[in-house]
Amino acid sequence: MKVNVEIGDISRWEDEAVVVNLFEGVEHPGGATGAVDAAMGHQIASLIATGDVSGKFKDVAVLPTFDRIPANRVLVVGLGKRNDFTMDRVREVSARGATKVREIGLKTFATVVHGAGVGDLDLGDATEAVVEGTLLGLYRYTEHKTEPEKKRVEAMTILNMDKARGNAIRDAVHRASVLASTVNFVRDLVNAPSNAKTPTVLADRFKAAAREAGARCTVVNEDQAAKLGFGGLLGVARGSDEPPRFVVVEWGGGGRAKPIVLVGKGITFDTGGISLKPQEGMLGPMWEMKTDMSGAAAAVGAVLAAARLKLPLNVVAMAPLSENMPSGKAQKPGDVLKAYGGITVEVENTDAEGRLVLADALAYAKERKPQAIVDLATLTGSCVFALGKHAAGLFATDPKLRDRIVRAGETVGERVWELPLWDEYEEQIKSDVADVKNTGGRYGGAITAARFLRRFAEGVPWAHLDIAGVAFIGGGPENPKKEYLPKGASGWGVRLLVRMLQDWT
Repeated sequence: MKVNVEIGDISRWEDEAVVVNLFEGVEHPGGATGAVDAAMGHQIASLIATGDVSGKFKDVAVLPTFDRIPANRVLVVGLGKRNDFTMDRVREVSARGATKVREIGLKTFATVVHGAGVGDLDLGDATEAVVEGTLLGLYRYTEHKTEPEKKRVEAMTILNMDKARGNAIRDAVHRASVLASTVNFVRDLVNAPSNAKTPTVLADRFKAAAREAGARCTVVNEDQAAKLGFGGLLGVARGSDEPPRFVVVEWGGGGRAKPIVLVGKGITFDTGGISLKPQEGMLGPMWEMKTDMSGAAAAVGAVLAAARLKLPLNVVAMAPLSENMPSGKAQKPGDVLKAYGGITVEVENTDAEGRLVLADALAYAKERKPQAIVDLATLTGSCVFALGKHAAGLFATDPKLRDRIVRAGETVGERVWELPLWDEYEEQIKSDVADVKNTGGRYGGAITAARFLRRFAEGVPWAHLDIAGVAFIGGGPENPKKEYLPKGASGWGVRLLVRMLQDWT
């Protein structure tokens, strides 16, 4: 969808619809809404008085203009109570307005920047939130639909009266458009069925996207992985007829500075291997295991966005890609493998495969002598039991890195909650036959998984994000969708990581 920026009065703007807003409890609207109301003979104020326009959060009133203003319709979107207003609500109401425009069959509309000037909300940040909310909210996965979409919004115009702020608004629109399109690219990958994203296919998608973004991409094949000593990745891949891949995507905008490395789990389908998952597992039906590459997609997506935004730093994504399948060749409980760097691992449970491929990637990432390593993985059901589906689990060895992640998450609406990495949990992953085992028993599973990963990132500031509960939105009270996060893949992590990178220097 095209996003335009124009300087002008929304009450005089000609379009299929214009979108304005209203706080709950306001009887006489001001600002842009007041200008539209005055031009329409105070129709909005009259409808407020009768209760037909409420201003309640996400309520939308669609009003005909009867040619009193150039636009054909006015949409009044409720902002809710002023004291409850946040940047995330800007995203929500923007998405709500845009999806309503689509619902009534319109192709174009103009909007004000919701929230600009409210409290301490910055115009640029609010503009980004409007664009993000709109583009993310209008997203639908249609790759395998044979019928074309009947209702599709083609363009949005952001209007502002202050000519001096025009360039700042355009810059904000560019940043948000890049970010939202990258998130939607990641959503497409995560929503795709596993037969359409084998490790080879997904590696090719990453490589093509990197080329388009101006980033560098290297794909390590199975033979090369064996020569490098990626024992974790090769062990997981043994049961599948699909060969694994190890993808490295790099953006070099920081000269000779040390890079930040993002590592993502890339299991393109996870049956559990020989330790086969039940049809209805802890995290949902087995078909949802097509989303087990969400971390890899988010890590690569963040680097693609950094490249498109030309961020002044060096950032690398590493994505180990494999299926986890049962077969006569598959690794078995009790097997021992050697990860990159030489640490030996007892495979107590083949369904704890994500940490095996991450072990190789984390140890390999250390070779870059990075400023920091951040990994993302749909790793444990334990984390979902602890936090539900409203936050990712955060584990960190460095307070400064932890604070960067928390701050970025709060800013973009991708919340995290820190869990401990106490030494006491190490006892649970001690092995009698190897250096470490890949599971730690029934209790504290998210923590013991993080303790396992920590071994492979020693000596570098490191953070682990367990995104099992936030990567996919199923709907319902336990996993509610937002207006800009409809059912399906959320693309979680891209916006957080990019914000962290933007704030890094």
